[in-house]
Amino acid sequence: MFALIYDTHDLDKPFKEVLSVHKSRETAERALRKRMAKLEKSVEDCNARIVWLKERAKPGYGITEKAFLTWGPGETIPYGELHPDCD
Repeated sequence: MFALIYDTHDLDKPFKEVLSVHKSRETAERALRKRMAKLEKSVEDCNARIVWLKERAKPGYGITEKAFLTWGPGETIPYGELHPDCD
């Protein structure tokens, strides 16, 4: 299952709050777009990202990095995510 999580990338705060849970990446992306529009911020500025949950969770739960992956099983990872933009 996919989730939209609140992640400030602060190493002193290992728990990430689950904002919403989704059956597909597409619905999670829609939720992210809605959040960005509501906050009137870019994806970087609203501190939210989409992840694949390894375990069940509900909105409001706090999860650690051990509980999720950036990409779900069998997902095609975009070329730009595998290779850096610089030389």
